[in-house]
Amino acid sequence: MTPESEHLLKDADHYAVPDVGDKSLQKMKLEPEQKNYLIKFGVAGLADYTTFAQDANSKEQVGNQEDQFEWRSLRLMVRGYFELGRKWNYFASYEYKGFDKNPGDPYWSVTDLNFSTLLGPKVGTLTFGKEKEPYSYELAGDSANLPQSERLLTPFYLSRNVGVKLSNTMLDQRGTWSVGWFNDWWVKGDSFSSSGNDFAGRFTFLPILSEDGATYLHLGVAVRYYGADNDQLHYLGRPASNVADYYVDTGNVPGDHAWNSGVEALWSGGAYSLLAEYTRSDLSTRDGTRPVLDGYYLTASWVITGEHRPYDKNVGYARRILPQGYWGSWEVIARYGRVDLDNKTVHGGTMNGWWTGVNWWATRRLKMSIGYGDIDLDRFGIQGNTKSVLSRLQWIY
Repeated sequence: MTPESEHLLKDADHYAVPDVGDKSLQKMKLEPEQKNYLIKFGVAGLADYTTFAQDANSKEQVGNQEDQFEWRSLRLMVRGYFELGRKWNYFASYEYKGFDKNPGDPYWSVTDLNFSTLLGPKVGTLTFGKEKEPYSYELAGDSANLPQSERLLTPFYLSRNVGVKLSNTMLDQRGTWSVGWFNDWWVKGDSFSSSGNDFAGRFTFLPILSEDGATYLHLGVAVRYYGADNDQLHYLGRPASNVADYYVDTGNVPGDHAWNSGVEALWSGGAYSLLAEYTRSDLSTRDGTRPVLDGYYLTASWVITGEHRPYDKNVGYARRILPQGYWGSWEVIARYGRVDLDNKTVHGGTMNGWWTGVNWWATRRLKMSIGYGDIDLDRFGIQGNTKSVLSRLQWIY
């Protein structure tokens, strides 16, 4: 939480909907009087129900998408610090399902396990372990705090990887930078020579920021070198629904590496905001054709009750809405996005979609939402359409 937004915090008794108060949650925090360590526990729970309506072409392309309830994620977290020669921060999370799971993966797994320390105000913070790669606004922020329920540009990045990252603020906290190297060969049991190295960097800047923090313009650029595992590149994505099958999928593409690049922008004018991203991937394939894949989205948000998303200058993205009224905050969102995995010798399909929905931020921690999606898929020489309704209940501490 940034100092500019601390006055926005309200406890559970401020809201009409019952929630757990700060005093009760303080029991999930262990800190001695000498303050040489801190242990703070956290939990995040998300439950979804999704329904689908497909035309005949869509069913031919991806099969029948079944209506279903899903425990989208249950994440148990512990974070804090300890003194060992210097101050070390740590963060670990163990998750049921979650945002990275593919069919066949175990239900419970470690999502995050990393340590960090400040090397100096001019050098920055060094983080190592399993963590996020510094690429894309969608990935940098917590997905549960975005206006939309699901990420769209997932074909172009890994949510978590094992590596080392150096990051810092700049320009009197009007900007951030983060660079890192990642390779999970020893976790997956691959040889180092066959496991691809990833290098990623993200840089952000705030050319506009009002004194109250409600009006700002965020700009960012990112680059990622995607090293192929076993000389195979692979891109795949769902239509902003975790229970749907993969709608776009290149399969394994013989190649050495790809260069991903992206630009991002977020404008907040108090209760109104626009969030946009574009990313592309230039593939170095074995056949020398060098395909280019890309994707983008534009999300518009209106918080009817007047609140805004507080901007976190330490990490370069906006946090969740902090409702001020007794009945919480109501937000209306609309988004258009496109993912194109079809170019030259790569035939993964092209997906376009419109999404709209309503978020009710009932308390600081409790959110309920419902969203409608209309997705067109061009793949296998035919065009199909899918309509979906996703309802979500989430609670995060």
